[in-house]
Amino acid sequence: MESKRLPSHFQVSEGTDFENLVNNVKDYALFNGAASRSREHFSSDSIQFLPFTLLPSPFPKKEFDKAVQIQPLLNKLIHKVAHNHEFLKEVLQNTIEVDFFTGKLFEIYETVFNEGFAQPMSLGILRSDVMLESTCRENIDDVYCCWKQVEINAIASGFGWLGPASKVIHRFVLERLQYFDEINKLPENRALEGLCGGLVEAWKLYNNPKAIILIVVEDVVYNICDQKFHEFEIYRQNPKIVCQRKTFTELIECGELKDKKYFVNGSEVAVVYYRSGYAPEQYPTDKEWNVRLTIERSAALKCPSIHYHLAGTKKVQQALALEKNLKKFLEKPDEIQLVSDIFTGLYSLDLDDFGDQAAKLALQQPHNFVLKPQREGGGNNVYGAQIAEVLTKIGRTKERTAYILMNRIQPPLIRNYIVRPGKQGKLEAEDVICELGIFGVIIGTKDQIIYNKQAGHMLRTKGHKVDEGGVALGAGSLDSPFLY
Repeated sequence: MESKRLPSHFQVSEGTDFENLVNNVKDYALFNGAASRSREHFSSDSIQFLPFTLLPSPFPKKEFDKAVQIQPLLNKLIHKVAHNHEFLKEVLQNTIEVDFFTGKLFEIYETVFNEGFAQPMSLGILRSDVMLESTCRENIDDVYCCWKQVEINAIASGFGWLGPASKVIHRFVLERLQYFDEINKLPENRALEGLCGGLVEAWKLYNNPKAIILIVVEDVVYNICDQKFHEFEIYRQNPKIVCQRKTFTELIECGELKDKKYFVNGSEVAVVYYRSGYAPEQYPTDKEWNVRLTIERSAALKCPSIHYHLAGTKKVQQALALEKNLKKFLEKPDEIQLVSDIFTGLYSLDLDDFGDQAAKLALQQPHNFVLKPQREGGGNNVYGAQIAEVLTKIGRTKERTAYILMNRIQPPLIRNYIVRPGKQGKLEAEDVICELGIFGVIIGTKDQIIYNKQAGHMLRTKGHKVDEGGVALGAGSLDSPFLY
């Protein structure tokens, strides 16, 4: 069954005025921080606008509202999973034997769990990524059926600024096209305010007004605007807070643990906000791993804590698709049903009958699935014919357990223009697909949830034949939902 097409709500003439509009919006995007440093011509003194759709993309209001409303429940679910040692150990036991990265994370977790957590509170900034599924019923009158969850991001969940910035861009576009009556169909988006509000709340809970917020960043930061707008928003909400940005490499020299408190250049740290640390290459030596362990041993609130990080792994998410596991964390039948309904097919590739059946099906129908390793940050998943190549290569070995298998979602097509930096020639409309991200913020201990909110959204769009859609990598584009 082929994906259907969502209706277009705007008419755009592609004449001279169209070219002027595009150039105007490029400038507007730059001046509003919808930008990053160039990967091809990197300079710390310059930025370029990120790819963006010229028009906001249609998204059914009913499904958008559903995604917003369920986010606090998903926050609670991940929080409870993160604080269940037995469940994490059981679910990840095979994966940590063959996946070095997940194994190292789990090793740190076991160390601090056995020592006793110096800080019982954790801060979770989560992003639930979803796509509309257009083919989940044989006979449907609507273009869409429902949305299905792609994944939950539990570390370095970006777009806190770029989500709202996209609305700023599309409001400007609709004004220039004289669609004033349609602007109210761009939903309010206070993601930056909501996410930074969580960081400020965590800083308050640490209860030392002289302590700082430490932002752990990559050695080379391309996505500078999204990160720095968070820092500036923290200052706006509370000018007394001091933020320091440090890499793992720098923290080897300037970070230390004293009496279970973490200090950077002599300043006590209240909150550690990771915008790095989600990929193996960000820990090139044992020294970087030791920094992560040292921070986890401290009384600073971590975003995420090591157990939150593990709760966001693909293997854990696959396990949560089983109703028997959901019942361990959610008591109410209606909550269990709500969460069960959002999962598409997620399959273990463990070395048992179920894993063998899933692998066999993926080899027979590779284009119907996505093969996912335990990685974040984009560019890691395996699609199409490559799935068969990977599964054939690894065979029935323990290496297979480092992956999970997911049904490939078939979203409806949308006609839109993607404006890309450096692209020459006439801009033409193309078929695209969208992925919506809903942000959530949660703070709590094992026994108490102190703070739990939905906190805004973002939308990414890519060509319908593109597999990976990371905007920072250049494959995807900034977008905004136009609710109908």
